[in-house]
Amino acid sequence: MTEVGAPREERIRRALDHLRNDTTDEFDHITWFQPEEFTDPAVAKRERDLIFGRVPSIVAHGSEIPRAGDFFTLQMPRNNIIVVRQRDGGVKTFVNLCRHRGALLEKEEKGRCRLFSCPYHRWSYDTDGSLRTITRDNTFGETDTTNMGLVELPTEERHGFIWVVDDADAEIDVAGWLGEEMDTIVAGYDLGSKIAFQSEGFDEPVNWKIMQDAFLDGYHIQYAHPNTAAKHIHTNVLAFEDFGRHCRFIAPRKSIDRWIEEDPGDRSLAKDITETHFLLPNSTLLRQPDHFQLLTFRPHPTDPQRCRMEMRLIVPPVAETEMTEERWNRLWTKNWEILLAVLHAEDFPLLRDSQHGMTSANAGRMVLGQNEVANQVFRRETQKLLATN
Repeated sequence: MTEVGAPREERIRRALDHLRNDTTDEFDHITWFQPEEFTDPAVAKRERDLIFGRVPSIVAHGSEIPRAGDFFTLQMPRNNIIVVRQRDGGVKTFVNLCRHRGALLEKEEKGRCRLFSCPYHRWSYDTDGSLRTITRDNTFGETDTTNMGLVELPTEERHGFIWVVDDADAEIDVAGWLGEEMDTIVAGYDLGSKIAFQSEGFDEPVNWKIMQDAFLDGYHIQYAHPNTAAKHIHTNVLAFEDFGRHCRFIAPRKSIDRWIEEDPGDRSLAKDITETHFLLPNSTLLRQPDHFQLLTFRPHPTDPQRCRMEMRLIVPPVAETEMTEERWNRLWTKNWEILLAVLHAEDFPLLRDSQHGMTSANAGRMVLGQNEVANQVFRRETQKLLATN
C-alpha cells in the first residue's frame, strides 16, 4: 500500500511519545462558536444547499446492492432518493417521485426489481430512469415522453462506496473532492473487495454536526465511556494529519502500554491503535486491525434539531479469511452488538441532552480546544463551504 504523509509506524510512535509525555497533537488556536449553529433553521437550510447540494457524500457500500436491479431508498437532506444497480454494473440515483402526479414511487427501504411502478396510476420506469409506460395512453393525450424520466442525481461508485451529490444540477468528481492524498489513502484499503456485514440507520433528535463531532473526539472517552471504550482506547492522545478538507488521526489502544517504558524497536505496533479518517462533509471511517467501520451523519430535510446516523461494519468476505462461515458470522455479529450497545446506552443519550441544552435562550458562546483538532478541521471546512455563494 502506498504511504501518504508520515509513515504509519512513525505516526504510531508519535502517539506513543504523547502517552509518555501526557501531550497530544494540537490545532493552532481555540475556536469560539454559537449554539445557534445547531438550532437555527436558516443555518440548516444553507448547510443542506451549500454542503450536501454541492459536494459528494457516501450513501452506502457497493456490496449492499450487488446485483442489477438491487435498490435502496433514502431520505437525503434535499431529496428522497432511489439508488439502483444498473444492468451494466454501474449505479444510478433518482429522485423518488413519479413524474406524473408526484406520488412516492418506491416505499420499500430496499429490494430488487425489473422496473419501478407508481402505486397511484401505474406509470412505470425502467431501472435506468427512463419512462416505460403511461397507462391508458390512448386517452391521456399527447406528451413528449423523452424528458419525462426520473430526475437523476450525480452518483459515483469509488473505493467501494456509493457517493451522491444531493442536487440534480450539480456534477460529481469524488477523486477531485477527496484530493490526491486522501484519495490515495482510501484507495489503499481496497474497500471495494470487502462487504458491509451489517448496516443500520438511526433517526435522532440531534443536529448532525453535534453527532459528527462526537465521533471525531478523542477527549471524551474516559468520561463518557468509562466502562466500555475507555478500557481499550486512551483519552486525549492523537497523532494527527490535516489534509485540508479531510484528516486522519491515530489513537493508541491500551495494549500499547507495555511500550511506554520499553523501546519497541522496529516491531509493528499497528494492532495497538485505531486509525480514524474524517471525510468531509459527514463521514468517519475507522480502520481497525481487522475491519473498518463507517459512520455517516445526515441532516434532517427540515428540522435542524434532527438527523440520521448510519453505521456500517465493513469486513473481509469469509472466503478471504481462515474462518468457517459460522465463526465469521459469530465474530462480526458480536462486534456489531457491542457497537450498538455503546451507541444506544452511552452516545445517544449524551448527545440528545447536548442538543436540548443548545436550545437555552442564554446558552452563551462555546469553545473548541486546541486538543480537539479533528473537530476544529470539521468546523473550519464546513464554514468554508457555507461561505461560498
